[in-house]
Amino acid sequence: MSKLKGKVALVTGASKGIGAGIASALAAEGASVVVNYASSQAGADAVVARIAEAGGQAVAVRGDVSRREDAEALVAAAIEHFGRLDILVNNSGVYEFAALDEIDEAHFRRQFDVNVLGLLWTTQAAGKHLGEGASIINIGSVVTRAVPPGSAVYTATKGAVDAITGVLSRELGPRGIRVNALNPGMVETEGTHSGGIIGSDMAADVVAQTPLGRVGQPDDIASIAVFLASDEAKWLTGERIYAGGGVR
Repeated sequence: MSKLKGKVALVTGASKGIGAGIASALAAEGASVVVNYASSQAGADAVVARIAEAGGQAVAVRGDVSRREDAEALVAAAIEHFGRLDILVNNSGVYEFAALDEIDEAHFRRQFDVNVLGLLWTTQAAGKHLGEGASIINIGSVVTRAVPPGSAVYTATKGAVDAITGVLSRELGPRGIRVNALNPGMVETEGTHSGGIIGSDMAADVVAQTPLGRVGQPDDIASIAVFLASDEAKWLTGERIYAGGGVR
């Protein structure tokens, strides 16, 4: 029996990478999915097409989560298309590395606006429609534990995600809404390829420090997201789940 039959999910930043993997996995378990994208309509349409080919339901909706009105429109689209909202995956995120002396306001604002403010706007809008049994999954990162050099701002945004997760689990818990953070390690995606990370010395160093001995794949993260979205995780809230193959 499908774990998420009858549920509706909104996955932000779902046109590629981890977000696309999560959207497809939620749909495979019976959820109807809003596939959000900021710029890559072709990518989002491809995700929707794959879901439809597998017999699922999905719709692509454009929106920049750092803009409050866009976040509200994404949630409205879920209600308009599918009549309800049960699962929110705050996956939209950007990363940019810089040494301390290279940090400027644009570097700071870009990452905090998407990674932190965007999460707050989307969750605020979704909270008006989520009911008992709903699940919010915030995508963090193992950088909050690994604290790599050159990542002060990015790591700070993901530290904020962890903290917000704990706060909202207490705020929304009385309504039966669960809030957890899913913190991946290095994952092979379009972004890590185009950024020159996969195949680099940095990636080799990460693999060398990973007990399971490889870089992660989107489906490694997606399967955990399905668990957190389902009733199998009904007693989990306010948790940080590190998914990096054991990397520290």
